[in-house]
Amino acid sequence: MMSSTAPTDLPAGDEDGDMETLHLAATAASDYASVASTFDPLLSASPPSPPTPAAFPLSPASSSFVDPPSYADVAASSPHSASASSSASPRSARAAASEYTFIAVSDPAPEAEPAATSLVPGSSPTYITYLVISARRGEHRRHAVRRRFRDFVTLADRLAEAFRGHFVPPRPDKNTVESQVMQRDEFVAQRRAALERYLWRLAEHPAIGPSDELRVFLQVEGKMPLPSSTDVASRMLDGAARLPRQLLGEETVATPQDVVQPAKGGRDLLRIFKELKQSVVSDWAGVKPPLVEEDKDFLEKKQKLQDWEQQLTSSSQQAEALVKAQQDMGETMGALGLAFIKLTKFETEEALYDSQRIRAADSKRIATAAVKASRACRDLNTQSVKYLDTLHEHLGIMLSVHTAFFDRSSALLTVQTLMSDLASLQSRIEKLEAAASKIFGGDRARLRKVEELRETIRATEDAKCCALREYERIKENNRSELHRLDQERKDDMLEMLKGYVASQIEWIPYPNPRRVGE
Repeated sequence: MMSSTAPTDLPAGDEDGDMETLHLAATAASDYASVASTFDPLLSASPPSPPTPAAFPLSPASSSFVDPPSYADVAASSPHSASASSSASPRSARAAASEYTFIAVSDPAPEAEPAATSLVPGSSPTYITYLVISARRGEHRRHAVRRRFRDFVTLADRLAEAFRGHFVPPRPDKNTVESQVMQRDEFVAQRRAALERYLWRLAEHPAIGPSDELRVFLQVEGKMPLPSSTDVASRMLDGAARLPRQLLGEETVATPQDVVQPAKGGRDLLRIFKELKQSVVSDWAGVKPPLVEEDKDFLEKKQKLQDWEQQLTSSSQQAEALVKAQQDMGETMGALGLAFIKLTKFETEEALYDSQRIRAADSKRIATAAVKASRACRDLNTQSVKYLDTLHEHLGIMLSVHTAFFDRSSALLTVQTLMSDLASLQSRIEKLEAAASKIFGGDRARLRKVEELRETIRATEDAKCCALREYERIKENNRSELHRLDQERKDDMLEMLKGYVASQIEWIPYPNPRRVGE
């Protein structure tokens, strides 16, 4: 089996010269082999460190191939820096319209947890903090704060609560398994790059960029000022403690502040059960709810987005296969060049006849061509990843789309449940009044119960109005976000196709590839 290590040093000069001067730079060759065999650009959160420009020093006499640029010229550390080379790109245009002119995440440093959190004295766990530097538009001062990954989680939770119905960019996953399998430095570098991209996406969002939540996160020094989210177990315990009082009638109606948030938090178990009942009655029993989704334009766009997600998934898989094929081709050409270099050296050392020297010269030319083709494949692959990564970005956006649509359906379910409660309360009042009217002088107990139910109806009506306003607000957010996503999708896909085609033409082995289309 041939080695995948590419040759890294070829002599300049006459192609028929003494082949004994050929030698291999083992270190550079092994570096190339390790990068080419382990780096999957579409799956990696950040590009690998570029190899040295002298990895393949080629003879200037050989000009039949296009000399590609260095690896560092095409590698990008973040979406913002990757688009900086093209001022007309959609990403750079969105960054120029954002509230922030500079955001960088750097200098990861380990810190120890407070001693109170450690069960064993002297063995406090550690965590990584990142230096977050930002600058707002119109301000000359740069703010620098230290944040840990838990702070990013808190920010994401606060944004999810404050911007229901918006397509909030998803935060990077915690990746607990990868942190244990990967090298520590490599994992921290990938997380740092992912967090920087995440902050840039938040800053580029037209609603989240100017928000107080993001400003506080980026500018307020010291401990994270936003309150952390309560864990699920604590919320469920609170809900279980409230449930007996709710069943006894002490807390029968949700407050207006509660109905504008989803019931899945666990603090109101009675509301969860009511909404579950409403969902089962509407979906399984076939009973038409008092309020249904009637926005046909939204339903059509939702179906189109589902089809678009399937197309994105298929295209993303094909892009990964294309990148893998180009990577394999580069490795194969590198191994072929190395094999011909060894053959050339052997033919030169053992040459006794002119025919052997001719074969050695031919082998040298083949080796040179294979090495140049290997380098071209590697750099072309980097360019392909740069543009095809747009597919993965939009596939990640679909997670935010699903969350926003779930917020809409959750708000609608809350309104439906409250309207059903109102109808049930009104029916109980009518039955009590009818029963009380049959008794001479009226039934004071029933009349007192009627007054209590009417008070409950007034409170439920207020909660329904708040829930309905929240539902309408989420609908409007969905409408504006769908319009924005549609425009960004068109711009990004057009830019991706133009860049990908241009990169393919750039590497066609012609003396002047820019004239191919003429």
